[in-house]
Amino acid sequence: MAVERVDVEGARHACPIAWIDNFAMRNFTNDAVFDDTLPVADGVLEAGNRVPLERLQTAIEDWFRRKGYVKEGERVEVREVVSCQ
Repeated sequence: MAVERVDVEGARHACPIAWIDNFAMRNFTNDAVFDDTLPVADGVLEAGNRVPLERLQTAIEDWFRRKGYVKEGERVEVREVVSCQ
């Protein structure tokens, strides 16, 4: 999954792995549906097939806002990335 902050001008920025890791560790014991996630790099989160994308998007954006990572007028976008192997 790609995890990006979209600023007020619409430019996309990869969310730092520290932000993604902070979300993943918080949810490790609080919500079992997110147990199958693994921060990999800036802007990259691996997620199992049972992780619902819309719920993940909402939870990450909510957590990032509460932590102050995402400001008013900005948003977070979580999207599936298809790799060619």
